[in-house]
Amino acid sequence: MSNTVEPLLADLVEFVAREERPYLEVMDAWRTSCPRLPVWEEANARGLVTRIRGPHGEWLVQATAAGRAFISTSRP
Repeated sequence: MSNTVEPLLADLVEFVAREERPYLEVMDAWRTSCPRLPVWEEANARGLVTRIRGPHGEWLVQATAAGRAFISTSRP
């Protein structure tokens, strides 16, 4: 993966690790149409984030255990 995407992955995972975020909020902030910056897609492919159903049936995004480990090793 490019050196450009790694810090962005850490930013995304850190963003959702602080607290669960509504899926639409995450998509507004992190979806991209740039094929060279597939941050959301890469985070999903690596299992760093996951979607869960909230108490009212809404989709929420949260960091996985792998995501938390990723940010702990990628952030000094």
